[in-house]
Parts: sequence; structure tokens; C-alpha cells
Amino acid sequence: MVVSVGIDVSKDKHDCFILNSEGEILSDVFTIPNSLDGFTILLQRIRDCSSSQDNIKVGLEATGHYSYNILGFLLDNGLPTYVLNPLRTNLYRKSLRLRKTKTDRVDARTIAAMLLSDAGLKPYTDTVYHNEELKSLTRYRFDKVKERAKLKSSVSRLVCILFPELEKLTPTLHMPSVYALLDEFPGAKQIAEANLTHLKAILHNASKGRYNRDKAIDIRESARASIGAVMPAKSLELRHTIRLIRELDAEIEDIEAAIQSIMNEMHSPITTIPGIGTRMGAMILAEVGDFSRFDSPDKLLAYAGMSPSTYQSRQLKNCYPHPIWRSAVPDTCAMRFTTPPSMSAYGPQPLLHTLQKSGRRANITTLRFLTLPRSWCGLFLLWRNPGSRTARQRKFLLTASTGVLTSSCFAIPFLNHLPFYHIHSFLGLTLNS
Repeated sequence: MVVSVGIDVSKDKHDCFILNSEGEILSDVFTIPNSLDGFTILLQRIRDCSSSQDNIKVGLEATGHYSYNILGFLLDNGLPTYVLNPLRTNLYRKSLRLRKTKTDRVDARTIAAMLLSDAGLKPYTDTVYHNEELKSLTRYRFDKVKERAKLKSSVSRLVCILFPELEKLTPTLHMPSVYALLDEFPGAKQIAEANLTHLKAILHNASKGRYNRDKAIDIRESARASIGAVMPAKSLELRHTIRLIRELDAEIEDIEAAIQSIMNEMHSPITTIPGIGTRMGAMILAEVGDFSRFDSPDKLLAYAGMSPSTYQSRQLKNCYPHPIWRSAVPDTCAMRFTTPPSMSAYGPQPLLHTLQKSGRRANITTLRFLTLPRSWCGLFLLWRNPGSRTARQRKFLLTASTGVLTSSCFAIPFLNHLPFYHIHSFLGLTLNS
């Protein structure tokens, strides 16, 4: 007999409901506090309502950090635990009744009933649970890199005010030698009045010998003829911004060292794929989790939102991408990509193609930058019907597929940096012309 335990997770308390496969209510909805004592009460109640021969299933919704502690407690005590997509539980609850009743007690009953009705659910594994450490580090690093990027934009803005000529004298403003210079002399006026020997020493040490006396003279002469404003407030802001960037650089190095340590313990073969390094491989493993959850590459595509759903009613037939990842893991879609979403692999030029819909009717579709969800329809229809492709459509398919897979704004973020053929080999795609 199967004993199903439904848990509705919240911040301070959890509502629980226990049901068996015969429809008998073993324990009506009861509430436990979000504490060790509450977790112990739940474990004891489960043991009282089941025997050693029973198959126990514990289900709860994916509620982010609120469910992390109770999930770890259940896994440590050897209970098969299922983490459900809130979208699925919401649709299942609506299918059970016409009344729009939604309470924590109802949600607990819905989760318990859903565990008994859906045989396709897979339990949450220890691999996925411990993979949260890697996910936390990769996302934390992403936030730090984004924060550093904003500070670098501030540096560019301040330099444009204080010493606009400096940008033409160096390959980039964001290099150690420039930061050392601006930290010591945050403005054209300060550089113009600086001692040449001191200025040369700063540049020489920070650039590791790349910049010599001639570069120091060029910078000082440009500073003396500069149109930069003399604003002590902006100079102070520039100094503080550079110091914050240096602190973030040190923090990012610590995070990357921790990621490297975890990757060394995992011994994953993913880094042996050409084009995938430690950081990229860590992002893949962190976001996908346990690959054994996916029976086929198509399911991984659907999880990433790259497999279209078909909607057909009488003479109407349409297909559109369904981002399951966005529904299952909201935090993943909050991750920002590292390349602009409006840029395809071959630049922002719009592509035109003709797609035969039915009979003699044809439709001209403009694919703007290959990133909007509806622009995937024609691409996948051409993919699914190789026999109907013209030479122009085959050429478009090879071009458009590269742009879609490398610049999609809600597909897997790490695909931005993978070569085209590696994307197809990783996701199990093949192009048959």
C-alpha cells in the first residue's frame, strides 16, 4: 500500500496531510512549525500512519529557499521525496473542483492526491539536493559579476567627466594600470600636477613593466590639455568605485575557487567537451541538476523551453515554445544572459522566409533578431518536415538555428557561448537536410 504525504510549505509553518492509496485519510490536515521540533512531529506522524511494508511518498512544492530545510530533513531520514512544479499542482487542483478554492489545507490535500495519481513523477535525489551548493555558488558569482559590470559603467561615466582623453590613451579603462592611476590621481588636474617619476612608477608597477616613462609623459601632457571638469565630489566617487571593483574582483576569485573545488570532487566528464570549461560546466550541472531525470534529449529541450508545443483544434494548428524551465525554476529565468538578446549569431539583421501553411496559402514571417518566442514556430516546422524544404529554406534553417540556440532570451543561458555543433551534440539535435 502506498502512503502519500502532502506538505504545503510556507515560511513559518507547514500544513501536512496523509492519505493512502485506498483513499483512506490516515491523518487529516495538521500544522507543524518550521523548526526541528516540527520536523520531528511530522516524521513521527508518518511512522505512526505507515508500516514497514508500505511505500511512502512525500511531496511538496518547489518554493525556493522555504522548502530547503524540510527537504534536507526528509532526505536525511530516508523518505522518498517528490518536489512538484507549482504550475502542475495548481492545474491539478483546478481540475478537481469547479469552485476556485485555494487554501494551504487544500494545497496539502492536492499534493497528496497528486502523488497517488501521477505515476510519472520521479523522486528528488541526493544528487540534486547537494547540487544546490554548486547552484548557489554559480548564481552568486553571476550576481557579483553583474554588480561589477555596473560599477565599471560608473567608472567610464566618471572618467568621461574628469579626464575624457584618457580613454584614447589606453586599450581599455578597466585594467589594473588605469585603476591604479585613477585611484592615486582621480582627475585630469591631479595627473597634470603629478610628479613624473611617481606617475611612471605607478604605471610601471601596475602594468608589470608594460608602460614606461614615455606613456607617463603622454598621459600627463594629455591631462594638462584636458577639458575634464574639476569636481572633488566626482573624484571621490571614482576612488570609491575603483575600490569596490577591486573588492568584487577578490570575492569573485574566492567564489571561483569554491566552484573549482566542487567540480574537482564531482569529476564530471562535461568539461571534456570542447568549448566547455569549469565555469560553463558548473553552470550546466547546477541548472540542469540530475541528468537521470530526463529520459531523452527531447525532455531536456522541453525543460529548457526549446521544444515547441502543438495546439490543434479543427482546422487550426499552431506550435509555440513552452518554457517549462521558466515554470519549474523561476530563479533560472531570472539569470541574465551574457550577450544581448537582440543579437543573433550573425548580427541584428532580420531574416525573411516563406513558410507553406496549407494548400496555396503562404505567409511571410519576419524573424526579428531570432529571439521572440513566436519566431521559433517556422524554424521548428521546417525542422519537423525535412521533405518539404526548399533550398532557400534549408539555408535559412542552418542560419536561423545557430542564432536561436545561441541568443535565445529564455533558453538555457549558458548556450550563449557554446559553438553551434556543440549545442546540437549536447542537446541531442541533428540537422537532416
